[in-house]
Amino acid sequence: MQTLRDLPALRAALDAIRSDGNPLALVPTMGALHDGHMALVEEARRHAKHVAVSIFVNPKQFGPNEDLDAYPRREAKDAQMLQAAGVDILWAPSVDVMYPAGFATTVSVSGVSEGLDGAARPGHFDGVATVVIKLLNQVRPDVALFGEKDYQQLAVIRRMVADLDMDLRIVGVPTQRAEDGLALSSRNAYLSEEERREALALPRALGEAKRQMEKGGTVEAAIAKAIAMLAAHGFDPIDYVTLCDAATLEPMTVLDRPARLLGAAKIGRTRLIDNIAVDPA
Repeated sequence: MQTLRDLPALRAALDAIRSDGNPLALVPTMGALHDGHMALVEEARRHAKHVAVSIFVNPKQFGPNEDLDAYPRREAKDAQMLQAAGVDILWAPSVDVMYPAGFATTVSVSGVSEGLDGAARPGHFDGVATVVIKLLNQVRPDVALFGEKDYQQLAVIRRMVADLDMDLRIVGVPTQRAEDGLALSSRNAYLSEEERREALALPRALGEAKRQMEKGGTVEAAIAKAIAMLAAHGFDPIDYVTLCDAATLEPMTVLDRPARLLGAAKIGRTRLIDNIAVDPA
């Protein structure tokens, strides 16, 4: 595996890899890799002979009071995991390489970015879209893979790639979970033992709301019960628990088409997100 930090070296390595005519997959990450990330790498192998992984903690997607400085960074361990998984290229640019002096461009995707985390974290998805389009232009993959845990992020990226006529496929990979059901996340490392136990209320509340709605219960009642369950387990604030159209992320009050139930809430100092598919009878 080659670990690359500047664009000329990256381009030279990519030209050499592409010389055999086989497809290249990209898995963008912010590092602190866990089994969820490695599932993306494994899925990438099913789509392409060559796999590149990026590690870049993107300052443009963090708000002023968010956890940029505290976000876990462990590149040496991450590199060992990627090497063992047979990754070809680790692209690990610095902030100065990604956003050199004079950088003045921001990419904004309206519609799917505006509610949910877009409302709770103003500017977040502008930062996501900007860094992702740069990564896609730098690596030029045939396919890029993103986890469904960040479902709104996946929708934003799909919209951007479609709108800009970019010649690649975006593949969503199902959320990877611990044995007890908690969605895997780099931020889980922030949780105390007690908070880790209480955090299970998030997937359980969403799961119970899904069952209620699919049995014919009202969306309003199912969501109210989920919010009450989260509050009872110490989540505060609860940013949202919302049923949305699975494709457009438009809010839904009646389960009459394929939907996604999304939730975001903070326990202690850790903000967790999760989502689950909900289908009409």
